Amino acid sequence: MMKRKISRLLTLALSGAFVFSVQTSDACTNFLVTKGASTDGSTFVTYAADSHYLYGELYFRPAMDYPAGTLQKIYEWDTGKFLGEIPQVAHTYKVIGNMNEHQLTIGETTYGGRGELVDTTGIIDYGSLIYTTLQRAKNAREAIKVFHELVSAYGYYSSGESFSIADPNEVWILELIGKGTKMQVDKKTKQPYNANKGAVWVAIRIPDGYVSAHANQARITTFPLANGKTSITSKDMKKVFNPEVEVVYAHDVISFAREMKYFDGKDADFSFSDTYAPVDFGAARFSEARVWSFFKNINKDMWAYQDYAKGHNLSHRMPLYIKPDRKLNAKDLMQNMRDHYEGTDLDMTTDMGAGPHALPYRWRPLTWKYEGKTYFNERAIGTQQTGFSFVAQMRSWLPNAIGGVYWFAVDDASTCVYTPLYAGLEKCPETFAENNGDMLNYSSTSAFWAFNKVSNFAYLRYDVMSKDIIKVQQELEDMFIANVATVDAKANELLAVSPEKANEYLTEYSVSNANAVTERWNKLFEYLLVKYIDGNIKQEKNGKFIYNEHNNGTPASVSNPQYPDWWKKMLIEQTGDKLEYRGGESH
Repeated sequence: MMKRKISRLLTLALSGAFVFSVQTSDACTNFLVTKGASTDGSTFVTYAADSHYLYGELYFRPAMDYPAGTLQKIYEWDTGKFLGEIPQVAHTYKVIGNMNEHQLTIGETTYGGRGELVDTTGIIDYGSLIYTTLQRAKNAREAIKVFHELVSAYGYYSSGESFSIADPNEVWILELIGKGTKMQVDKKTKQPYNANKGAVWVAIRIPDGYVSAHANQARITTFPLANGKTSITSKDMKKVFNPEVEVVYAHDVISFAREMKYFDGKDADFSFSDTYAPVDFGAARFSEARVWSFFKNINKDMWAYQDYAKGHNLSHRMPLYIKPDRKLNAKDLMQNMRDHYEGTDLDMTTDMGAGPHALPYRWRPLTWKYEGKTYFNERAIGTQQTGFSFVAQMRSWLPNAIGGVYWFAVDDASTCVYTPLYAGLEKCPETFAENNGDMLNYSSTSAFWAFNKVSNFAYLRYDVMSKDIIKVQQELEDMFIANVATVDAKANELLAVSPEKANEYLTEYSVSNANAVTERWNKLFEYLLVKYIDGNIKQEKNGKFIYNEHNNGTPASVSNPQYPDWWKKMLIEQTGDKLEYRGGESH
């Protein structure tokens, strides 16, 4: 997600217009997994929508038909600014979050890049690019084509973006940036126009058996130049559907760089990232380090790039994609979305910033000053300010309604529950629904508020409370994962009778999951509140709290966990003998 991100409070008007509510954000993380890199032949895309302002909810859009002449209004996601109108297509596909009814999934992270390349006259920002494409494309290659058509026709309004584009068979990464504003006057119409309208971009298919990732830094460097077979330019877009095509790029991605004096080398040496979004210390430490942490978790050889992740050796660039040491499943990806650099020099659970209770988060700002010097906090994959996240699973051997499983969660990934929503879903669960509360209005039926109650209370004593949370989290997620085969089989049976019956079943299952998870989390909050208030920990036996021997409404003796020795040592060093105990009663 980009540095400033709008909350995806999208309201689809009858006219086909999207209306966006204004919010801001900090960063996002995407993992990309090909069929050959997964345990069962699924493709995966993960996405964390991290924001201090984003309200976690599910953006559900039913399929729609529109009369000729209908216009779609476009609003900038970051400001809500009206950008313009574009012709609506006759039919749009159903969209469930960032996955559509054909299992096509699109995620993003913003890298920004050269600021002068933002097109102030453009109509299409990155948010509308994603969701408009999901409504218009059936697969990844078609999505690339729609991306190109939209930004070429209407101009690209946002800064640089990395996109994950995947369907049940293929996974692509596409990196894109605008071309700035160069106003000229049309000789015939006398109207001003932007001669640089459009965008420069590169799309690369991740080879089967490999895994990729991106996290707010452009990652595509050099790439095979057009040969008409495996690599093509946008001038040859008709060939994008040829299965042998593995690279597609804007025809002017290199020539435009030369025109802007960003690049003067040989075409074969052209690097998209080094040209349009060069890596600096911040990009490595705050962004690429997240990619590295995921990569080293799945391939031991990636530990060799720790110097790059730390920002100490920027020339030691990581590869765009890697082959994992073992094949990955949905559970693996869920757990990696919860990474805080555990077991590395950057471990956020063990340094002084974690406090005495091992909290893996640092309150913002990300950078801060002391005695004239600037310092920073680590930025991990898992973070407290996540609005929502997902693990999108796409399966080619099943009908789309069954094959697409959108594992959706709200709030902090470490304390969330990834809940399965099938592509056959025909209505949004109330607990995930838009406008069921917001960042300034609490709702007792909202999953976002249920999860935030738990996580924010846990931040007070994370070392002990997180154990109770993770226990319930893992029980639910393991149950959902174990149920997949049964649900698939039942839905397939019903599909043979009627697609409507299959979708009805998948809808009921998905909605009941969402509601049950929210109810369970509200109960979990009650449990944690009772167990941990005032820094005490109450005794339990067989899942029930223990009363004192007289059972008069008061608990049995409570425990008071000690602060860690390093914390005691630091406190004594700062206070001397001020707190030294010299006898007497304690209270």
